[in-house]
Amino acid sequence: MPQNHPTVGTDSIAAAAARLRAAAATGTPAAPVRDLIGRDDVRAAYAVQRLLTAERIASGATVTGRKIGLTSAAVQQQLGVDQPDFGFLFDDMAHADGSVVPSDAVLQPRVEAEIAFVLGADLAEGPLDAAQVRAAVDHAVAAIEICGSRVADWDISFGDTVADNASAGAYVLGTRRVPLTAFDPVAAEMTLTIDGETVSTGNGAACLGDPVDAVVWLARQARDLGEPLRAGQVVLSGALGPMRPVTPGAAVRATVTGLGTVSVTFSA
Repeated sequence: MPQNHPTVGTDSIAAAAARLRAAAATGTPAAPVRDLIGRDDVRAAYAVQRLLTAERIASGATVTGRKIGLTSAAVQQQLGVDQPDFGFLFDDMAHADGSVVPSDAVLQPRVEAEIAFVLGADLAEGPLDAAQVRAAVDHAVAAIEICGSRVADWDISFGDTVADNASAGAYVLGTRRVPLTAFDPVAAEMTLTIDGETVSTGNGAACLGDPVDAVVWLARQARDLGEPLRAGQVVLSGALGPMRPVTPGAAVRATVTGLGTVSVTFSA
């Protein structure tokens, strides 16, 4: 489990964090950190993530939720892992539907469309099963996640992306809020366009079979780490289709059946 002591030394964890920190501060992607923490050492990777997250909170950032990554079986196979990963969302990552995001706000930006769940109750006690998660969700919205990597050329292993806050960058939530009593995440169909061209399609079943199951996994991980999911937080449940790169000036729109559309434009 990620909360256990890492199997690499604290010096290596600190060095990995320093490399990623410098990349974020300078806007220049860095070499992968797997030479310091290994390709698939889960404990070490999350130790780096926790260190950088604590620093960000200490600097004044507020946690607004979590993102779940690696929910696609194909991506898991590509990186040689058998589980999703997660990262933290912060207040400075949130952008309004239809807004313009500075092109340099996220390093090496790529976009993906997904279902976001906003919690109306804590997920801290009890079995944390699908029924409890469904009851805790206040509403679902369409979302665009702007993924970013502090690792040059997206040359990432599982350890690299986990250490790098699961390659989180920014996110945009749609404005149509739908309770789960009126929306079936598994049946949702997604279309993502860039400058009017369809670049990615998928459905809810592509996210661990059911996006709610992804949140079940996250809720249990978060509680085990002593940082359970709380009412009001946002959970980006995982991509419904392939992630695509964007360039300055790009206009991105995602449509999720039952949830409507969400859009963002990158400055030229």
